[in-house]
Amino acid sequence: MPFKRIDRLAIARCLRVGLCSVLLLVQSVSATPLAAPVNEMPVRQSKATLLIQSSPLAGSQFHALPEVVSKIQVGDTLTLKRAPTNPHDSNAIEVLWQGQLLGFVPRRENKAIARAMDRGEPLVARVVALRPEESPWRRLRFEISVQLSD
Repeated sequence: MPFKRIDRLAIARCLRVGLCSVLLLVQSVSATPLAAPVNEMPVRQSKATLLIQSSPLAGSQFHALPEVVSKIQVGDTLTLKRAPTNPHDSNAIEVLWQGQLLGFVPRRENKAIARAMDRGEPLVARVVALRPEESPWRRLRFEISVQLSD
């Protein structure tokens, strides 16, 4: 199966914003054969993303995660919201699920993400692991990726 060609400028942009420890995730492209008849479906391209980080959720025991953990599923999209006026951390990033504050991106991992968000980079976050019975730092793990432009 062919793979989507990744724009070198998009990768350079990700690296320039301080996201140096990235893993490349390329979603495959479904392609039609070269000799396909004109009436067939067009090539459907999927979005390519760069994985920026995988993190545990910080501070979840103080927010809504204990109440909503039974409703969350692996793969669910999370919303990242900058909180520059946070009195504890000017790089704070809230992690929300369906409008509910679950916790924060860990402080030791949030500086590059905060810079990218401040620049308007197209970041995507999703749940990759759920362990409701574990300690607060191990209950939810999420990934943050940046969508590459075509």
